[in-house]
Amino acid sequence: MRMRLLLVAVVALGVAFASPALAQPKDIVDTAVAAGSFKTLAKLLTDAELVGVMKGPGPYTVFAPTDEAFAKVPADVLAALGKDKAKLQEVLKYHVLTSKWTTDDVKLVKQTGTAQGKAVTFGAAGGALTVNGAKVVKPNVDCTNGMIHVIDAVLLPPQ
Repeated sequence: MRMRLLLVAVVALGVAFASPALAQPKDIVDTAVAAGSFKTLAKLLTDAELVGVMKGPGPYTVFAPTDEAFAKVPADVLAALGKDKAKLQEVLKYHVLTSKWTTDDVKLVKQTGTAQGKAVTFGAAGGALTVNGAKVVKPNVDCTNGMIHVIDAVLLPPQ
């Protein structure tokens, strides 16, 4: 009887501890949507018809502006992007690297090219990693097809 109780207790504990492991890893898009603070980014990816690409195998690194970061962009600039899908794609691709980079990788270089074609520059401000001056507020969010680094500003490619 004592052995049976021990077995039941072990099985019950195993189920309790195994439950979090059952959570399925998510791709970049699903991770951003689940976070709840990237509604604008998700909408713009949909408008630009880039969701399928960002759900692809990658690997990608995305410098993801929060909804608060997009709120800092003048409304007329966002409206203009909404009317010009090619320009919107350019801006969104400027936030993407076509390989998986952790912050440790980023710290090894000063600059790298983006999926858009133009380079971003890395630095440090007050101990925080920056990309084109935008602060990385949450680094190294691992996804099945890459990495997200949450940033506090929207990156605009140079003209």
